[in-house]
Amino acid sequence: MNELDQRKPKRPGVAFAGFLVPVVLLGLVVLGLSRQVFWDTGWRAGEYAYAFAGIAIGAILVGCVLRILPPGSPWKSFGSGMVLGGTLGVVLTIVLGVVIMIAFSQSNWTF
Repeated sequence: MNELDQRKPKRPGVAFAGFLVPVVLLGLVVLGLSRQVFWDTGWRAGEYAYAFAGIAIGAILVGCVLRILPPGSPWKSFGSGMVLGGTLGVVLTIVLGVVIMIAFSQSNWTF
């Protein structure tokens, strides 16, 4: 048996599914904010921001936990996708925060 026969099969579909889980959840939070889904229950932008950050950070943590499973497990690939999806959410949160700070610094509003 040579080295190519001993390699574990790659699972790009499982990794993509792991990526889609946090991305879809983050998208649903943004959609919920834009449609004011929980507005009657008292949810405003702050609660949606907490939910967005919680999903992003939670996806990274769950993905890291799944990555430490035994070799050959398909959950490792799923965890890799979740880490990537959660990282995308964290990066988007940071970028949005920077854009808001720049917008406030360029405006003539006083607080």
